[in-house]
Amino acid sequence: MTTVAAPGISTTAAALRRLYFARAAFALVWAGVTFAVADELTGLSTTLLVIYPLVDVAAAVIDARSSRSTGSPVLLYVNIAVSLLAAVGLAIAGSSGIPAVLRVWGAWAVVAGLVQLVVGVTRRTMGGQWPMIISGGLSVLAGSSFFAAASATDPALTNAVGYAIPGAVFFLIAAIRLGRTAKEN
Repeated sequence: MTTVAAPGISTTAAALRRLYFARAAFALVWAGVTFAVADELTGLSTTLLVIYPLVDVAAAVIDARSSRSTGSPVLLYVNIAVSLLAAVGLAIAGSSGIPAVLRVWGAWAVVAGLVQLVVGVTRRTMGGQWPMIISGGLSVLAGSSFFAAASATDPALTNAVGYAIPGAVFFLIAAIRLGRTAKEN
């Protein structure tokens, strides 16, 4: 089935494609660096955990600016607020221990995942959004698992760090799938 992109959609798709490639690369690098220091909760590991939702904020700002012509950015603004709260919450939780960090990370993953799922559903006619829909749904499930992990006898930060890897894969798949829409005029 061939679709012809409406004016503005190909421009938005091209911008989202670049953003998704960048997010995939960042998530993979972040996961590698953070895995290396995630054996205990330190100032460095807490800083790295705070950086991840801050990058989500920056990406949502870019996404909102890029996609104004194709839909309302309200949910992206919700994501910005939620991710900012998560960054602050993680900075505070870092002094309370790994269980507190996993609870904040889990809450953020659930809410951000719901937002990602709904945004993906509203954009599905653009193409390349099924990976984002699936990723959003998995984020909700992963967030719930972080809550469970926080109650474990010996909770590990690697539970949170591993969250970035499937996200990176889904961003990469979505970026590739957006290629056709991005080229249409």
